[in-house]
Amino acid sequence: MNIRLSIRHDRLWWHIDDEDHLPERWDVSADVWELELCPEQFRHVGDISLVIADLQRERNLLDSVALGEWALEFIAETVLDSADGRLHPELDAQISEGPPRMVILRDVTLGTQWRGHGLAGPLIAGALRTLAPTARLAACRLSPLDFRGSAPDRVSAELAAVRMAAMLERIGFYRWREVHVLDLRNPALLEARMSLLNNWWPTGHDDPE
Repeated sequence: MNIRLSIRHDRLWWHIDDEDHLPERWDVSADVWELELCPEQFRHVGDISLVIADLQRERNLLDSVALGEWALEFIAETVLDSADGRLHPELDAQISEGPPRMVILRDVTLGTQWRGHGLAGPLIAGALRTLAPTARLAACRLSPLDFRGSAPDRVSAELAAVRMAAMLERIGFYRWREVHVLDLRNPALLEARMSLLNNWWPTGHDDPE
């Protein structure tokens, strides 16, 4: 209950022209903020890496460094007109209205001691919900190749990708053209916290609802 999300946007001080900070890179750190409740070595819970792409601007090759090649290709396939950020009609019909921007979920890492407690989904949901007023949808591509560095073999990497997909789908993501997408106004982002609150809300306190 005492984990706090710190959301940080970094850029060079002299990058103040309109194009200098696009796409926007955001880093989310999850940490225990009441220090007396947790030994120092366990206070850092995890990290989430996000990038926000403005769908109303033309993409260039430098964007692939921040977004990743898959995201660059996905935006090219789904954004029909960069003048207004209009999406492919099929996807547009599934996503609520909002600012023509897309949040790319790049990476999620939990500390070893914090794994296995169902934290990843609610923490991602919390970060995306915080950024929801500034964007319309989120996207994440999952591939077993992304897990080869931490998995002992190919089968383990494939299972890790399947588990990650299931976790994302529990907080509202769904598969569209080989990429998981999320309507940032999906109530599932709010509901994602409830299982943890129900399990860990201190006894003697009022119900969180």
